[in-house]
Amino acid sequence: MEKILMTPAGFAALEAELKQLKSVERPAVIKAIAEAREHGDLSENAEYHSAREKQSFIEGRIKELEGVLSLADVITPAKLSGSIKFGATVTLVDEDTDEEKTWQIVGEHEADIENGLLNIKSPIARALIGKDEGDSVEVRTPGGVRSYEVLKIAYI
Repeated sequence: MEKILMTPAGFAALEAELKQLKSVERPAVIKAIAEAREHGDLSENAEYHSAREKQSFIEGRIKELEGVLSLADVITPAKLSGSIKFGATVTLVDEDTDEEKTWQIVGEHEADIENGLLNIKSPIARALIGKDEGDSVEVRTPGGVRSYEVLKIAYI
C-alpha cells in the first residue's frame, strides 16, 4: 500500500476525530438504537432507521480513519528547507490581480482550502513543487490559466 503523506497536525486531527467517534459517537448511537427498539414495531420506526443509518456512517468513517492512519507517513515540515515540497507554507502573489495568498501544502486527508491547507495533489500544489522564491508559476485550473510569483517559502 502507498503511504499517505501527512503533517503532525493533520495526523493529530484525524486521531482526535477517530477517538471522538469511538468514545462518544458510537456509544451514543448504540444507546439511541436500544431506545428506539423499545418503542416497538421497527418497520415503521423512523428513529430506529435514522439511528441505524447514523451507526452505518460512523462505522464506515471509523474504518476509513483507521485505514488512513495506518498508512500515514508523518512528515514534520520544521525539519525541511529549500525549494517547495510537502509541508511548505508558500506565499504567492497572483500576477494578474496582485492578490497575495498563503497556503501550506498538506496531504489530501487534511486539506482545507478555506483554512489555507492545500492538497498536495491539487493543480496549484503540483505546479509549485520544486520552485524557489522569485519563481513564476503558471497553473492550469478549471477556471483557466493563472500566473503566480512565489514570494516566500517557510517550513514551520
